[in-house]
Amino acid sequence: MNIKRILQRIPMFASKEDFEITELTGGITNKNYKITADGESFVLRMGGNETKHLGIDRAVEYECSRLASQIGVAPDPVAFIAPEGFILARFISGKGMSAEEIGKKENIERVLESMKAYHALEKFPGFFSPFRVAEEYAKTAQSFNVQLPAKMDWYLEKSSEIEKAMYAREPLQLRPCHNDLLNGNFIDDGARIRILDWEYAGMGDIFFDLGNFAVQHEFTVEQDDILLNAYFGDPTDSQRAHLKLMKIMSDLREAMWAQVQIGVSQLDFDYKGYGQKYFERFEASTSGSDYQKWLREV
Repeated sequence: MNIKRILQRIPMFASKEDFEITELTGGITNKNYKITADGESFVLRMGGNETKHLGIDRAVEYECSRLASQIGVAPDPVAFIAPEGFILARFISGKGMSAEEIGKKENIERVLESMKAYHALEKFPGFFSPFRVAEEYAKTAQSFNVQLPAKMDWYLEKSSEIEKAMYAREPLQLRPCHNDLLNGNFIDDGARIRILDWEYAGMGDIFFDLGNFAVQHEFTVEQDDILLNAYFGDPTDSQRAHLKLMKIMSDLREAMWAQVQIGVSQLDFDYKGYGQKYFERFEASTSGSDYQKWLREV
């Protein structure tokens, strides 16, 4: 694919011929390129056609990123390239953060500051539910003849059990959410922690953001407490249970995401092994002694 020709379809680059193009490594869904022209740097994000099977709507991603950029959390998207759905955003100068760095108290609090800022926005386009996503990913993977685990029905039964318990007392309160708070999606620009990759963003449950962030960085009980205190001040038992159960659902979402990728992705990555890790963690968490307690307390 001729990246230069793609860039020249953007009005601001239409007459330019001299681009410095560098592929950025590390992604397991998209291809990303750093573009430098006339002293300015951008990132071109190119998702493959197969990402539609993951429930990704690039127009929704662009709009969520645009809204989050207005409050200084996301990179500023400067162009949406149709019909492919490629996105060009301004490059953020800063440093990536290791999981160990993210897990420090001051950095958990800094991430939560950014998270609370976009949770307070009025609305995102799109909708995200880990419960619906798990179900849809199972159907999609089967449509591509992926052999799902023998316990797949049991996994989905547990998902339904968590959903019923979680919203039995109070209905879901939808807020703008990111829903993919992996370590690689954070950049420290020196002033605040910025958040990248809004492809799964939409209206959802803030506890999925919190649980996803915590479990992806393998937080301890003590780190979970730091997170909850930073977000709520004085968390209740119900809020603690919500976090624990959404950590479990984050693992199931990640495992099911991998099943779809087994069927559709053309990238050289061990999606089967990746998914197995999360299935095992989901099974261990829902079989543990604390699981029933969280279902009662939520």
